[in-house]
Amino acid sequence: SNPLHREVHQDMEQPLCHYFIASSHNTYLSGDQLLSQSRADMYARVLQAGCRCVEVDCWDGPDGEPVVHHGYTLTSKILFRDVAETINKYAFIKNEFPVILSIENHCSIQQQKKIAQYLKEIFGDKLDLSSVSTGDPTQLPSPQDLKGKILVKV
Repeated sequence: SNPLHREVHQDMEQPLCHYFIASSHNTYLSGDQLLSQSRADMYARVLQAGCRCVEVDCWDGPDGEPVVHHGYTLTSKILFRDVAETINKYAFIKNEFPVILSIENHCSIQQQKKIAQYLKEIFGDKLDLSSVSTGDPTQLPSPQDLKGKILVKV
């Protein structure tokens, strides 16, 4: 057998859309999607397991603080700020490739502004604020170009 076939070669220079990305749905839930606890530490768990796209369902919370939970269910609510801080802490421990925040936005403009403020404050330079034209996916940056970056998809 060819010894070259035993080596793993990962070309991470192609546009992002050329890759399968390990994604998590309802990342914040510790159990079922109707009654379970929402927990920020679930983000730490999936990020360290290799997940690179996490879901954050954002809703208006009390005192102007956006919360994360599964809407219209009895799941508990956690602060968006706590979720962002957990993601920031664990995003690149096991892996430098970009993390995509898939934000499901149900917030008022006021609380959306609070989310934007937290994203900038908590992620700082890690937050990728470059805009991409959706017209031509071959022009997307590569995972290599985006190492250490947090991307936001809404």
